[in-house]
Amino acid sequence: MTDGATPGGAPGPGAAGGDPGGPVPPQVLVLMGVSGVGKTTIAKALDDRLRWPFQEGDDLHPRANVDKMASGHALSDEDRAPWLRAVAAWIGARLDAGEPGVITCSALRRAYRDTVVAGRAGVRVVYLQAERALIAERLGQRKNHYMPAGLLESQLATLEEPTPDEHVLTVQVHGDVDAVVAEIVAGLRAGA
Repeated sequence: MTDGATPGGAPGPGAAGGDPGGPVPPQVLVLMGVSGVGKTTIAKALDDRLRWPFQEGDDLHPRANVDKMASGHALSDEDRAPWLRAVAAWIGARLDAGEPGVITCSALRRAYRDTVVAGRAGVRVVYLQAERALIAERLGQRKNHYMPAGLLESQLATLEEPTPDEHVLTVQVHGDVDAVVAEIVAGLRAGA
């Protein structure tokens, strides 16, 4: 959780979206997309704007998953299962507490999204899309991250783009983080 929460984890003053433009309905946001699309950067910017509790989904991976990815091997569905359950549990804890939140999770397949959302009201998936060249450039510039750039092709091959029945907010990512965050906030306010 970042500094967007008050001591004890309660949402800060922006929990109802107290920035100009009106409130953002409290909910738990799952920022999804391939590695390098900007999930963490955008989630932190959303946290700064909304003051909702934030969880870096990668931090919930079991150590074996981190080691496997760091050695250049893609995760299997079996590898991902405990991680997806941990993401779903974090979301459940926010919902049970009546708190909004923001969590990152690649959620590349429909089945993964179904696991983390689990049909629960109050959870919204935000799909971050970007041009492959931009993602590859970002991955090439990363420092101190266990996910090697070589796994981008595996992520793109695994990706099942969300379908309309999933009610996902899709946002095109480009170089301007503030503009992406503004688009997400506007979409949430509009119920898009």
